[in-house]
Amino acid sequence: MAQRFRWTAFDVTDLLPQDWATDIKKVTPEAHFDKYPRTPFLSREAPGVEYIYRGRVRADAVQQGLPWLYQLYRGEFLSLANQAWSEPISPARDNRYGVVLNVQQGNTMRFECHVDSNPVTGLLFCTDHPDGGGELVVANDPEAVGVEALEENGSVIRPQAGQLVFFDGKTYPHYARKLWSDDDDRVVAVMNFYTRSCPESTRPSGLNRHLFGQD
Repeated sequence: MAQRFRWTAFDVTDLLPQDWATDIKKVTPEAHFDKYPRTPFLSREAPGVEYIYRGRVRADAVQQGLPWLYQLYRGEFLSLANQAWSEPISPARDNRYGVVLNVQQGNTMRFECHVDSNPVTGLLFCTDHPDGGGELVVANDPEAVGVEALEENGSVIRPQAGQLVFFDGKTYPHYARKLWSDDDDRVVAVMNFYTRSCPESTRPSGLNRHLFGQD
């Protein structure tokens, strides 16, 4: 019997610096917004969807502007990931994709329907959206393709600032909904983790070339 999607959440506000939200706002303007083409190997967008308009703060900017986040990723957050999973967890060795910020501004952006290259994904939600919009929708069916399929049979996780969520994004397709308000911002820190059964060496060889222009 197929295992239904599940996730594990922790309130980590006590682990974050006192001014962490202000730090996030200072780094967010470094986000690059563009019409990103479908991600090779990983996209689960419906046929005909060629790109998704979205924003991202690269890993090097995160390390420089949010050193505490990078340290948590390799420290306390890694410990929580090991609590949440059934086998030992390790962070990415390659700092280009260990932890990045995904950013949505206004009500025209969403994030790609896709699966991850890593077996364990950690999300630190940096913004609240109590009135709806910006939810993470994860397919209960690993074979699902396209936003409509996820909406018909998916689990919904509402962003709550200071909440850290771990889930299997490699098996289950997922995407982030559009925001409701034109003046709203959604920021989430995305962290890649690996396991003994699915180590970093399993990352598709062409993915780095697509993202960074080199292996």
